[in-house]
Amino acid sequence: MSAPIPLRQDFDVLQLRSLARRTKDGPQARRLLALAAIYDGATRTEAAKIGGVGLQIIRDWVLRFNARGPDALLNGKSPGKPSKLNDRQRQAIAGMIESGPIPAVHGVVRWRLIDLAQWIFEEFRQADAQPGAARHGLPQTLGPTAPPCASAGRDRGF
Repeated sequence: MSAPIPLRQDFDVLQLRSLARRTKDGPQARRLLALAAIYDGATRTEAAKIGGVGLQIIRDWVLRFNARGPDALLNGKSPGKPSKLNDRQRQAIAGMIESGPIPAVHGVVRWRLIDLAQWIFEEFRQADAQPGAARHGLPQTLGPTAPPCASAGRDRGF
């Protein structure tokens, strides 16, 4: 078995426990406390029990902590799939949605995702423009909206 990877020398037990106490992120606090146990002389197996993980995860935490410090122990957001549309194209879609369709030109009175997908294909020649592609191009404030319910404004009195 190989020797464990040593922790950085610019932190100690008290600093990590203090950081764990101050953080608002529970998983980061758990990771900091597990690494503090290692600084305190605990084995990696004991640190894994404290952190509720396996030895490989402890090793990953040590590598991340050594490279970037305590902030590396925060949960990062997954980058996800890259957008098929660039910023200019997304702005054009937002403008089309805000201005609404022109019935004589577009042949519809209200945008549906399939209509937007067709417009994206015609405008940008995006061959993979499917209804989902239109949804991904929408700004968060311009999500698809449902027409109001017909009974929403009716008087409920008898």
